[in-house]
Amino acid sequence: MASFLWTVCLSFLLLASGSKGAAPRKPIDVPFGRNYVPTWAFDHIKYFNGGSEIQLTLDKYTGIGFQSKGSYLFGHFSMHIKMVPGDSAGTVTAFYLSSQNSEHDEIDFEFLGNRTGQPYILQTNVFTGGKGDKRAENLSLPMKLYSSLWNADDWATRGGLEKTDRSKAPFIATYKGFHIDGCEASVNAKFCDTQGKRWWDQKEFQDLDATQYQRLDWVRQKYTICNYCTDRVRFPTAAPECKRDHDI
Repeated sequence: MASFLWTVCLSFLLLASGSKGAAPRKPIDVPFGRNYVPTWAFDHIKYFNGGSEIQLTLDKYTGIGFQSKGSYLFGHFSMHIKMVPGDSAGTVTAFYLSSQNSEHDEIDFEFLGNRTGQPYILQTNVFTGGKGDKRAENLSLPMKLYSSLWNADDWATRGGLEKTDRSKAPFIATYKGFHIDGCEASVNAKFCDTQGKRWWDQKEFQDLDATQYQRLDWVRQKYTICNYCTDRVRFPTAAPECKRDHDI
């Protein structure tokens, strides 16, 4: 499989409500060090082209992670990630936002590795107030962005049945395009000081529009493996946010 097929452009908006302001900026490819810093296993990250591209390495001993310098209430965050090629079973390449206090808001995108030739699975989770998949509550806490490459072969691939083949280490994920355009805030802040001056204060960024919902529905129908909103075996009664978010 050609290498470009492993590349994912992960770009999303953390939505807000408001009135007027300029539109989001087109994603700008900036060096890693402009917005991010490594957080652990510092010798497992390599820099290329002045930091405009990096590689994370998972070996037999440890993985690697990094985080944003700032904390954000709302924003547009974009990154190009080339997943671990070949046999990636048991590995997880994660990109997520998380608050830094006991209430714990978090939005996860976890790419679960698989055996050679099999597709990656994207797993998503949302936590508000420390509770998983409770989107009926508001995400209102400043969050940092994080990414990591790590071994999770106790659950990541086929529920842990497929283990990481450590003889194929090191496993490498490549990143570039470290764009951030958001409302940076202190950890304790719960509102932006822009007050209507920026795009994230506009009403149209409070929710997806009709076309975006159609695209989301297409993805759900074509690619979804499991959705707790439609899983009546484990959840006989749908959560209140399922209807609000067009899941059912």
